[in-house]
Amino acid sequence: MANTWRSPKNLLRLSVLVALATIALKTLAWWLTDSVALLSDAMESFVNLASAMFALQMVTVASRPADDGHPYGHHKAEYFSAGFEGILIVGAALGIIISATERWLNPQPLMQLDIGIALSVFSSLLNGALAYVMLQSAKVYRSAALEGDARHLLTDVWTSAGVVIGLILAGITGWVWLDAAVAIAVALNILREGGRLVWQSSQALMDEAVEPDVLAQIEQVLGDFEHSRDGTDIIRFDHITTRRAGSRSFIDLHMHMPSDWTLGRAAALRGDVERALVHAVPGLLATIQLLPSDVEAHAHVSAVDAEHDQ
Repeated sequence: MANTWRSPKNLLRLSVLVALATIALKTLAWWLTDSVALLSDAMESFVNLASAMFALQMVTVASRPADDGHPYGHHKAEYFSAGFEGILIVGAALGIIISATERWLNPQPLMQLDIGIALSVFSSLLNGALAYVMLQSAKVYRSAALEGDARHLLTDVWTSAGVVIGLILAGITGWVWLDAAVAIAVALNILREGGRLVWQSSQALMDEAVEPDVLAQIEQVLGDFEHSRDGTDIIRFDHITTRRAGSRSFIDLHMHMPSDWTLGRAAALRGDVERALVHAVPGLLATIQLLPSDVEAHAHVSAVDAEHDQ
């Protein structure tokens, strides 16, 4: 488990502070240089701030225990954070394109590029270091909000790198139109990232199955418990269905066993399977229905079958 200071809440609080610092640095860089590319970079930092604050709120909601109204917990709240962040990114990109188009039509001279570039580079180092730590912790805590904020910060780093390169070329060549061109290119990249976040969060809200690597771990655990005798299955599993919600994963399945087993023996084995699954996939909630080996359940109907029957 990650260090306490690397928990989603603490890192998102740190993200808010870093966003405030980068806003100050990039706004100063834009004010000194009058560069629309640096203005676009500063605008994205405002999105970083709003996103981090909203993500912090959603992580707080997601950490609440299950209650009567939400028996499966509040874990999906994190996906609202990632989707909201994506919408903000798209809005910022459209605003940047409008500003850059106006500057393209009316080019302006750039001033004090050396100081402006230095401020942009320093703010990017802050964002890059924070994004690296957040991505590592997102894997440990399986936090969609933390991963979304981290990937947005990485987008900001690449944005700043493109801005710096464009401004250096503009300073060397004297082509001031490069300022607007870089800003538009940055906006298109931001637009792509925002669309990706919105799509991923929408898919997660629709009860996506667990990731392939997680499913492989589950199948390995179940395979360790399956066995047969004289060509006949003694223990087997079927009708396996998974879904994920924030940091939690859920699995429903049938476990078949000999009909002459006592209920106590069957329940003990089910407990062993549940513990093995949770050990392999932290945060997993397993629902296992016990059935005799010679009984097949027909209540499990896929979406395709249901549509066909209609």
